[in-house]
Amino acid sequence: MRVTLISLAACLLCAPVALAQSATPRTSFGAPDLEGVWTTLTATPLERPPAFDGPTTTEEKARAFALGNPEAFMADTSDGVGARVSEWWEWGGDMTRIRGEIRTALIVDPPDGKMPYSEAGRAKLKQLQQDVFSAFDGPEARPATERCLAGGSGATGAPLFVPRYNANYQLVQTPGYLVISMEAGREARIIRIDATRLPPEMRRWMGDSVGHWEGDTLVVETQGFVPGDAFKPSAPILVSENAKVTERFTRISASEILYVYTVDDPATFTQPWRAEMILHATQARMFEYACHEANHALVGMLEGGR
Repeated sequence: MRVTLISLAACLLCAPVALAQSATPRTSFGAPDLEGVWTTLTATPLERPPAFDGPTTTEEKARAFALGNPEAFMADTSDGVGARVSEWWEWGGDMTRIRGEIRTALIVDPPDGKMPYSEAGRAKLKQLQQDVFSAFDGPEARPATERCLAGGSGATGAPLFVPRYNANYQLVQTPGYLVISMEAGREARIIRIDATRLPPEMRRWMGDSVGHWEGDTLVVETQGFVPGDAFKPSAPILVSENAKVTERFTRISASEILYVYTVDDPATFTQPWRAEMILHATQARMFEYACHEANHALVGMLEGGR
């Protein structure tokens, strides 16, 4: 009887440890399982809007913001294709919740929830925004999104921003690779695990991504971006071709991945800035993004410009 009770007590003491170890789904090769289809949709904007004066908010204010405030998505409240009330956009639903807090911005550092543009970075962003509405002479002058070279709103590459539609990502995992297939643009970013970085003169769309495991967190460092993919006009966001982006993927539940990233870009910002968001598991299908097929928009813009 004494042996049985001691054994039972030992099992009870071990149970929390066993549960904690089994809480993270794992692959057949022992790594935390990141596979599946995930979405980044959220009503929480990248930068903190004027509606909030702090990093967190209440349930009531979050519900009102997500449902009724134009700043939750975009300022245009008119009708018609492409407007806020049209069928064009995907809505983010609830605001982001991390560690029990409702976040008012995805950016957590700097504390004001704003991208810390330098004077040079903001001037460059302003110039690129002006070029979008003035440079129509040739396809090279148009943003990469209009030329079907990258997904819109910064959906592709590193870091993963929140696109305004097609916000699904399929993650496929092997011992040596993590592949992120993005619905917006249908690019596939191949992250090499414990690999040697490419030479600096070899640049890639979406950059050169190399990852390693720190415990149950996959840490991915990306450098070597193509200059044409630096500006995300519909966001608008500027992350220069010389930036270094560090991403951290941590599976925190059966339906959530905590995604944290830091952008280190001295050419654009006064300091590195960090954001936190949740990738939610979804049963939604990944649809084909046939941007190049009958791209009438680009033809029409060039004809009008000429």
